[in-house]
Order: sequence, then C-alpha cells, then structure tokens
Amino acid sequence: MATIVVMPQLGNSVESCLIMSWEVAVGDTVAVDQVLCSVETDKSTMEVQSTDAGTVLKLLWEEGDEVPVKDPLIIVGEPGEDISSLVPGGSADAAPAAAADEAPAADAAPAAEVPAPSFATSASGGAISPRARSLAEGHGLDAAAVTEGSGPGGRVIERDVQAHLAANPATSAARAEGATGSGTGLGGRVSTADLAAAPAAAAAPAAAAAAPAAVSAGEYPGATEATPLKGIRKVVADRMVASLAEAAQLSYTVSAKAEGLLAMRKKLKNADESLGLSAITIGDLVGYAVVKTLTKYPVFNATLADGVLTTFENVHLGFAADTPRGLLVPVVRGASAMTLKQFSAASKQLAADAIAGTISPDLLSGGTFTVSNLGSFGVETFTPIINRPQTAILGVAAITPRPVVLADGTVGVEQRIGFSLTADHQVIDGADAARFLRDLVAAIENIDVTVLG
Repeated sequence: MATIVVMPQLGNSVESCLIMSWEVAVGDTVAVDQVLCSVETDKSTMEVQSTDAGTVLKLLWEEGDEVPVKDPLIIVGEPGEDISSLVPGGSADAAPAAAADEAPAADAAPAAEVPAPSFATSASGGAISPRARSLAEGHGLDAAAVTEGSGPGGRVIERDVQAHLAANPATSAARAEGATGSGTGLGGRVSTADLAAAPAAAAAPAAAAAAPAAVSAGEYPGATEATPLKGIRKVVADRMVASLAEAAQLSYTVSAKAEGLLAMRKKLKNADESLGLSAITIGDLVGYAVVKTLTKYPVFNATLADGVLTTFENVHLGFAADTPRGLLVPVVRGASAMTLKQFSAASKQLAADAIAGTISPDLLSGGTFTVSNLGSFGVETFTPIINRPQTAILGVAAITPRPVVLADGTVGVEQRIGFSLTADHQVIDGADAARFLRDLVAAIENIDVTVLG
C-alpha cells in the first residue's frame, strides 16, 4: 500500500525547510533511512531520510520549494499503484504540487486516506507557510487576503505572497504605512490622502528596481550577476537590520595585556598529551574568561523582549562561526558549569558541526550572550551588532604589539588584545558597561587564576 513520507521536525525551532536537492527520482527504490533529499533550514543544512521502503511514485515538491514540517514530501509504494487519493488534486500524473499551475484550492479534491498529516485545502482556512506569513506581515498585509496558493492543496507559500504584493502595489504600500505608523493622520494612522498618494509611492520602488539594469549597461559596463538573498544569508540580513532597529546599541572599546594569555596558551600547548589540554586556544581562554565575568553581571547575561528583561542563572554562550553557508551562532549550553577543558571541547565540536552543515538547529538558539572573535583575521577593532533578543555582545580583536612607557621612563612594547562591547542602552548604562569591561580585563590579565575558578 502506498504511503506518504513527511518532512520531519528537524529541531524544535524549525517550522519549514527549503529543498536544496533531491537524491532520489520517481521510479527509484528506496529503503528505510535512505537519504531522500538535502534541505536547508534558516540555520543549517540537513539530510532527510525515508521512513518507509518502496518505489518512489511521486515527488510532491521541487528543488527550491519551502516545505512546512510534517507536510507530505514524497509518496512511496509498489510500481503502478494507484495514488490518486494521496496526491493533491487527485491526479497521480500531475506536476509537483508546489510548481504546477493548478486550479484554485477550493476545486481540489481533499486527500482521502492519508496516513500522515494531510494537506490543507483552503488558503482562507489558514493554510499558509510560516515564511509566507512572515513576508505578508512584514508588508502590513493580512495573510487572508492571499486567496490562491500554489502549494499542495492550495497552501499559500512565499512566492504567492510575493506575487500578490507585485499585483497590488498601491494596497500593499498603504498597508505597510499603516503597519509602521507612517501615515499622516493622528498617531501615524493612514488617512484618505495617504491612500490616494499610495500609487505614486508604489511607482517609485518600481522605477528604482529598473534602474540597476540601466546603470549596469551605462556607468558600469561589463557582466553583472543579481542574486536574491535567501536561506541563511537572508535570515542574517533581516536579523541584523532588525537588531539595529530594536535596540539602543552603544559600543565601548578597551584593551588588555595579553602576555598572560600567550604564556598560558604556550603552557597548555606543551602539556602532556594525556591531559587533553594541548588543543585549547586563545579563543577558548577568552571565551572562558567571558563566561566567568558574566556570572557577576546578570543584566549582560539576559534577553530583552517586548519590554521584559529576563536574566539567567546559567550562561549559555553563543559564538559567531564563519561557515561556507554564512554566519552561524552555535551555543555552548551551560558554559558556566564547565571546566576549561570541557568548554574548549564543546566549542570545537559545535564549530565543526556548524562548518559541516550538520549542526542541529536547536544548538543555534537559546544563547544568553554572544562573542564574535575576529582576532585571527588581524582585525584590531570593530563594532559587533547585538544578537537579539540578547542585551549585549563582545567583539574580540587581534593581539597586537603596542608601545608602552615602562617604569623607568623608557618606551617599550607589550602585547595587547582588544575588546569591543556593544550593549543595549535600554537596560545597560555606560557605567555598567565600564565595570563589566574592567572585570573582564582583570580576568584576562590574570587568566592563570581565572581558569582555576
């Protein structure tokens, strides 16, 4: 009997996945646990395995489509088996559901005997993907206004919202103004005059969108490539802009003597292999010092959301990781309860999984403070952006030689490491930031004592 394999729940925070590539085709024989496709969440890349064995009778989505978790993914069974009752629209020969130009969802036959969560049959009934809903809300659009979906059973997906916005620029512009409080009426409400002016306002972006082609052909001759932001890059872009819009971010910069760090790193590197300490890096030492400092400053180990400040007893330290797919922030859970050796091992495993694209999405959320280390690139100072809803982030710069006046009045050179703290001034005052950095500097300059705690 034919069965449906659904998109699994790949982490508690994942609502949908993008299909990056299919590893099977119609007619292939698959076994349980065989890889069906590679998918991308907003945080990592994973493989989806089959939960049933049989012949692939139909792929319900195409590469590039967004599939909500628990929605049907493929149909497997015996060759030649009738699967019309399992396919949206009732046709076993139809094109993949997300790509076909089908009749409105109201005309589609509902799935009759689906041994898994069934397709929704009406967009107006709430069948809209999380990503599509987010896009609609971002443009001040009521998701219910998009009545025709191209997803399975009429589900509204992201491209349906995009098409609706393109077809109704005036309405979308007016609603966006109302959502952001940028109307000319009382309290920013959208007035009749705003609605009348909306078509002209909507025409401007259209003209601007056409401009790059003309500029490229004139002022900038030569080949060009336009690449829409998607996946992790789009998520990072949206979050960075949102962070700057939602937080009163102010940065503070200090430096600390690094001789102690360098000496400790050398000692650990040359330690007996049986101790398992030789892999501990400067970054590990700095991260561990940050954790120890955070335990004394609850407002830094906190989140601020909807006007509510939440502080945490345990430090769950996130660290920015440079991966082939973009910026990810793995989280060392319970870092404040770890030894230096445990902290180093956990950090390295998380970084390796993030780079390989195999890290669980659940390990990319839940951080209470973040460290961004650009020291290995030789960066001497920078201004990190807070990883909302956290209240602060620490930037770690390179260790560089700097001139210093010695006790005898002569000029010497000492190694110093730079730190840039960005804090949300809504809950962290300048004096608090200064005290935090003062104690961090002390922890760094006395790292041999810090690691004993």
